[in-house]
Amino acid sequence: MSGIRKVLAAIDLSDYSAETMKVAMEIAHASQADLIVANVINQRDIEAMEKVAEQISHISTEEYFRHREQDRKRRVDELVERFGGSSSGLEIRVLILRGVPFVRLMEVIQDFDVDLVVMGAKGRTNLVNVLFGSTAEKVFRHSPTPVLSVRRRKDA
Repeated sequence: MSGIRKVLAAIDLSDYSAETMKVAMEIAHASQADLIVANVINQRDIEAMEKVAEQISHISTEEYFRHREQDRKRRVDELVERFGGSSSGLEIRVLILRGVPFVRLMEVIQDFDVDLVVMGAKGRTNLVNVLFGSTAEKVFRHSPTPVLSVRRRKDA
């Protein structure tokens, strides 16, 4: 694993995120690699909120998403700490992004010169066919770097 310098943990805050984080941190630690943790607020959710805001004038979409980003950052930070983040000695960077998840993850892979992507085999919907038809399958097919699919042992 000595060729791994940067590990990307794609975290969607689903039930599978804890196992994904655990595996990503173990690999980063064993490789003495930097760890990048990315969570993406889906463009689909952004567009839905913007439509609601058009109908209800007192809703600020920017304020709403700033709060969502803060909440997700807190939740991701808690997940990192759950697996010893601050005491791990790892360089850890948390990114909360907005947009199309596949597109934003591919940008992170390119922009940060990621060597390995770690992501859950199932996502927020908990339906493997839905996820593999979207973000995870696209990352698996198009990532220029290896992708590790994490499953909980009872799901294997």
